[in-house]
Amino acid sequence: MKLVISIVQDYDCDKLLRAIVEKGFRATKISSVGGFLRTGNATVIMAMHAEQVPQAVGIIRDTCRSRVEVKIEPEMSEFMDWFPAGVHDVTVGGAVVFVLPMSRMVRIEDGKVVDL
Repeated sequence: MKLVISIVQDYDCDKLLRAIVEKGFRATKISSVGGFLRTGNATVIMAMHAEQVPQAVGIIRDTCRSRVEVKIEPEMSEFMDWFPAGVHDVTVGGAVVFVLPMSRMVRIEDGKVVDL
């Protein structure tokens, strides 16, 4: 079993979740915020068998594309070392994906623990 954690931009998350469900996977979305641009992200968590990971990563790749957006930054001292205030092209989107080993997964249904 593997735990797949993907961090994607909010803009891409709905499309990603629809594609995941369409292929029969289950996922949990947790809202998160990026550290650099401080914009909305989503952390999507999925558990699956190891042989399903390439298909899941393919879905993430196909639905979470990077793109260039224009950001207008006010003068903020914390960013002044990286770039001056003004208009900047910033690449956003894509995904960061972590694939971790999992020793056990259970689902609790009607008070019963079901191993998956």
